[in-house]
Amino acid sequence: MLMKEYRICMPLTVDEYRIGQLYMISKHSCEQSGGGEGVEVVRNESDIHPQHGPGQLTEKRIYLSSKLPSWAKAFVPRFFYVTEKAWNFYPYTITEYSVSFLPKFSIRIETRFENNKGDNDNVFGDTPTPAENVSILDILSDPIPEKCYKETEDLSHWQSSKTGRGPLEEGWKDDHKPIMCSYKRVQCSFEVYGFQTRTEEFIHRNIRDILLVGHRQAVAWIDEWHGLSLEEVREYEQAMQEKTNSKVKSSQNSTGPPAASRPVFSRSISVTDERSLKKMGLTTAAMSDPSASSVPQSPLRLNSTPE
Repeated sequence: MLMKEYRICMPLTVDEYRIGQLYMISKHSCEQSGGGEGVEVVRNESDIHPQHGPGQLTEKRIYLSSKLPSWAKAFVPRFFYVTEKAWNFYPYTITEYSVSFLPKFSIRIETRFENNKGDNDNVFGDTPTPAENVSILDILSDPIPEKCYKETEDLSHWQSSKTGRGPLEEGWKDDHKPIMCSYKRVQCSFEVYGFQTRTEEFIHRNIRDILLVGHRQAVAWIDEWHGLSLEEVREYEQAMQEKTNSKVKSSQNSTGPPAASRPVFSRSISVTDERSLKKMGLTTAAMSDPSASSVPQSPLRLNSTPE
């Protein structure tokens, strides 16, 4: 298991970002969907947690076959999806990712939002993350994939007409008001012989890019969502979910069904497949309680296999 803590500051308040986050996720998901890939929302409903109180539970299917590196495609079905389950007890959230045919694969993200500059070294109140595993991301200057760059989302040129904020300049975090930080503790595990290190590092690189792009967009789009009520942004979220689901399904239907040996989205595991998976170190494992903290004890990489 490889664990890192990411800290991303934004020129917003925690209360503002409650609206901005919902808006950004909905719009971003819709923009990224099409061609048979993207995000399908399976459920989105209210939930009450005994410790964290009222919140929202969402379950999504993320189709991303074409985004896999060539070495990963060797053991992944041609058509598949990642299941995302998220519990939003704002300003604390839990997100888990799993793949049905890879029980040794899991990603768990705990997030807490605070009105500070990212200087809380024990934001989750249990075991502080070692300094070498903390990554400070700068939405202004850190590089993002070239394909994700848009001048309208470049915060060195951005200016909000509603709030008067922007553009951001070097050192903006030192004295900008308001300022908040998104703390994300990300635990990634893929304990499969020969693939663990490269897979876990590949996932963390992609998570870093996603976090940078998403938080940049939340700020750049502020004039679109600032001033919306929670009820209004929930209505927008519902409308975008319907649009996104329609885009994903229509694209899949237009491509036609795959060959019988490659069923859409999933596959059953035959006796031969099961034996092969066991040789790779794959065994059925139950997901842990999402509300329970699962910080790995030292060393940070657990149950590593020779690679």
